[in-house]
This record gives sequence, C-alpha cells and structure tokens, in this order.
Amino acid sequence: MDPLKALADAERKPYWLDEDPFEPEPLPRIFGHTNADLAIVGGGFSGLWTALLAKERDPGRDVVLLEGQRVGWAATGRNGGFCHASLTHGLANGLERWPYEIADLHRLGVENFNAIEETIARYGIDCSFERTGELNVATEEWQLDGMHEVHTIGRELGADIEYLDRDQVRAEVNSPTYIAGVWERGDCAMIDPARLAWGLRQACLSLGVRIYEHSPIKHIVKDGAALRLTAPYGTVRANRVALGTGAFSPLLRRLRHYLAPVYDYALMTEPLTEDQLDAIGWKNRQGMGDSANQFHYYRLTDENSILWGGYDAIYYNGGRVKVGYNQRDATFLTLAEHFYETFPQLEDVRFSHKWGGLIDTCSRFSAFYGTGYGSRLAYAVGYTGLGVAATRFGANVMLDLLDGLDTERTRLRMVRQKPVPFPPEPVRSGVIQLTRWSLARADANGGNRNLWLRTLDRFGLGFDS
Repeated sequence: MDPLKALADAERKPYWLDEDPFEPEPLPRIFGHTNADLAIVGGGFSGLWTALLAKERDPGRDVVLLEGQRVGWAATGRNGGFCHASLTHGLANGLERWPYEIADLHRLGVENFNAIEETIARYGIDCSFERTGELNVATEEWQLDGMHEVHTIGRELGADIEYLDRDQVRAEVNSPTYIAGVWERGDCAMIDPARLAWGLRQACLSLGVRIYEHSPIKHIVKDGAALRLTAPYGTVRANRVALGTGAFSPLLRRLRHYLAPVYDYALMTEPLTEDQLDAIGWKNRQGMGDSANQFHYYRLTDENSILWGGYDAIYYNGGRVKVGYNQRDATFLTLAEHFYETFPQLEDVRFSHKWGGLIDTCSRFSAFYGTGYGSRLAYAVGYTGLGVAATRFGANVMLDLLDGLDTERTRLRMVRQKPVPFPPEPVRSGVIQLTRWSLARADANGGNRNLWLRTLDRFGLGFDS
C-alpha cells in the first residue's frame, strides 16, 4: 500500500490516550494555599510511583502530587508500553558504563520489575500486563557481535535469555529482514501505559494522596525550613519536594546542562485479521526491537494492532519544546515505509493513530539522580525512553535521598555519578545534529563509526534513537 494512503485517516493522537471507557474523570486544580510533608511535581510514572511508595513507606505522610495537565498526559501516555527490568537502558549500555556494578544493577532491576508486577496485582490495576519478554533482532551482519556479547553476559548474570539463528528468529516473527535475534524471555512485559498510570493514580488516591491536575508549578523557593511551590492559582508549602518533570523546563536550573529534549514518534496499525497475524507468526507476543543505531521498537496490543515506533529521534535546534512537535509527517512517512519493508506480508494494513512525545535524554542514556535546596528536594531524570519500570527504582532513590537513608541504591556509582553535561547552545545543537548524521552514516556503512563517534565513545557520550 502507498504509505501516504495508509496514513491518510490516522488519528493525530496517542493511541493509549484515546481510550474513553478507561480514562478517569479529571481531578481539580489547586486553589489557595496548602501544606504537605512531601510535594511531588509531575503526574507521570516518576511522580506516581514516588507518591505511592511514599505512602506505603509511611501511611501518615501527607503527600501532594501536582500535574500541569492530566495524569499520564506526557511521556507516560505516549510510549511504547515496554516495561523492561533494565535500569541502564539495556545491558549493553550498562556494561559500557558500569561494568563493575552490572551484576548488582541487573539484580536490582529484576527485583524492581517483580515488585511492579506484584503492585499491579495487589491494587487490581487493569493494564494488560503481559510478561512476554523482548526479542531484539539483527538485520545486518555487523550487529551480530554485540548481540552475542549481550547473550553471553546475560546468561552469566542469570537472565532467561536465548540466542536465535536466522530460521529460529523467523519462526518466532516472520520478517525477511531478520538474520538473528536474542530473546530476553522473563524480564520485560508489555503493558498499556496509560491504563497503568490511571491505575496508579487510583491507588494513590486510595492511600490518601492529594492529586491536583492542571496545576503547573512555575516556581520553587525557600520558605524557612521548607520549600514553597507556586502554581497559577495556589501554592504548596512542603517539607520535602520530589521532581518528576522529565524533559520539561527544569525547576532546578542545574538540570538544564544535563538534559536534551528529544521527540520520538510512533504509529499504530488497525487491528490485524487472523490471516494477517498468521502471515507474520508472533504467537508469543514479545516486544520487538532491531539493533541499528537508529532502531525501531514494536509490539502487539490487546486487539492485535501493531505499535511501530522509534528510528527518528528529533532534537529541534535550540532545545525548543512545542505542542506542535508532537506531530511530524516526514517521520510518520518514514516509519510507514520501514513497516512495509519489515512486514511485506502486511501491505494492505492501514494506520489508525500517529503521534509523538518528548523524551528526557541525557548523555549516558539512563537516569541520573541528585538533590537540591539542602537535600530538601530530590530529582530523578534522564530516562531516555526506557522509564516505565526504571521510574519506580528512581522513585525509591528520591525517597531514600529525601529521608537521608544510606541504602544499597544510594551507594551505587550509577546513583552517585552525573552524566557528562551537554555543551551550551548553539554548540549543543551542532553536536547533536552531527552525532545523528554520523549514526545514520554508521547504519548505512556496515556499522563503521567515524572519527566523531569514536571520540564520543572515548568520553562516554552518545546519542541514538
């Protein structure tokens, strides 16, 4: 099918947020002044997990959560719904950056992932949690060495991981582009991210968390021994504050040096018929990803639609953030073309939704942590697109820091260290665009990394989709 025709009737909205029967009623905005033991800024996964865990740790703690739009509106409701145990944006990234901690990071990630599954069951959250694992595929020979390393190290760490040759991987999911794959069977689940957020919202409310929507925080200032947060129509005076704002304008100025707002885009197909699904197999419903620098991620929904996203990671020069950037027709067309190249059997399938969202990227591809205002404020940011599960770990780190606890989490080098900061504009834009161009060249040139990418590798920097 002509990709333009296939996209013509697609709704310009996130598929997950287009679920009227599940979406809860809005909550009030904050008016006037209130006090709290803990104020949380941001109603995505980071803020929701922090609120829930804070009340579970101390039911008597007075917790307020403030969201500028609706709970789950931003990255939380726009991602692919991969709930992966990794805390380091994949094993390869963790091996490169924290090789001596990787066993602990793997174990802590699995424990965190298992706790998410338990929480979903305990609160009765209907979010289509399917522990199907993730199948990463190679489409070029140069990708095989890295795939073998991940398989070998993963097995040594105790992961349930299997290497698949060309015939085995195509028996799982049938694409003429696949030449091998690694299936991480146990430590990744497919979820409906919006329904998980809405379920966490209800769990927080049931424990007494006060949640205010349409209440963006404009300023944070010292107020005696506490902090004062100012919204358009009200204020909160809190003893402690947790920031879960992702890539949006940081309320702590220093974070601007470490974060780059990057837009990611996705498509959703119409539901596949039984014959169409039979043509590609996919009986085990794994999450999927390819192994290029500019990679795709994709998965099945409850209705057997295919979410197809990734590849383009767009940084708008100057770090501009606009609602209009959530739509980018050039990227949608590219994604549609790649979909049909991967699954020519589905040439008659059309797309029902097309959307984008903002990712909080940092130079090490995984979250970093810290405090401000004399340790009265904590933050966890920089998840770089793999935060569905890792945000729960980050929430525990923030609470440990705010409570002044010395824990295994807070002793990790990953938690104590910061990523390399990005340069100031306009150099930042030039560096990021040069890196994106170089990565595309590497993908087209047998994985060969040019001098620029090799230089970034030496300094522990990088950028991908």
